[in-house]
Amino acid sequence: MTTADRLNAMPLGEAMFSQRAIRRFKRDPIPNDVLEDIMQATIRAPNGGNNQQWRFILVRDPEKRDKLAELYHEAWWAKRADAGIMGPEDIPPGKSSMRSAMRMANEIGDAPVMVLVCATAKGAQAMGSVIPSAQNMLLAARAFGVGGTIATLHPVVEERVHALFGIPDNAQVVYCMPLGYPRGEFGSVQRLPLAEVCGVDGWGNNYPG
Repeated sequence: MTTADRLNAMPLGEAMFSQRAIRRFKRDPIPNDVLEDIMQATIRAPNGGNNQQWRFILVRDPEKRDKLAELYHEAWWAKRADAGIMGPEDIPPGKSSMRSAMRMANEIGDAPVMVLVCATAKGAQAMGSVIPSAQNMLLAARAFGVGGTIATLHPVVEERVHALFGIPDNAQVVYCMPLGYPRGEFGSVQRLPLAEVCGVDGWGNNYPG
């Protein structure tokens, strides 16, 4: 059975409409064959000129994962500090998604795999060509009951992350994505009505127009 056959066990529509950000993880390991299928799907993503300017680092070693988790926690709070949020007490009421992200920053080391999605060159063009691979990764993971979410780092930890994983200076880390079996459920997500975010033949002509 091929990777495509195994992924087809879940219809694409079901994967797309039940995928949501998973931020709490069981410590159960992801089997090697499942992880390989996820990554085989990841590298099938569209990318500019088929130049494949990407490199993926699967962080599975517990010691390195713990070190990356510490750096991610520092990076998460550095980003909040940029917005004037210095601690949990500064998070505005009702910001449940931010509190969920804060909890992930505390617990991200529970994920059995953390994936550094890297571009092999710096700049917006290289980064933009790598971004679609993250969605392929999450959709493939969903087909196997594995969850994850898009997460980013912060310049304050960049040099240390590069040193920890031997990432060359001319490359950039685009995402730091945890993967694991969820502590919780997949399900639908809240989205604005299509008419509020989609125009037809112009910005102001709302769908269905």
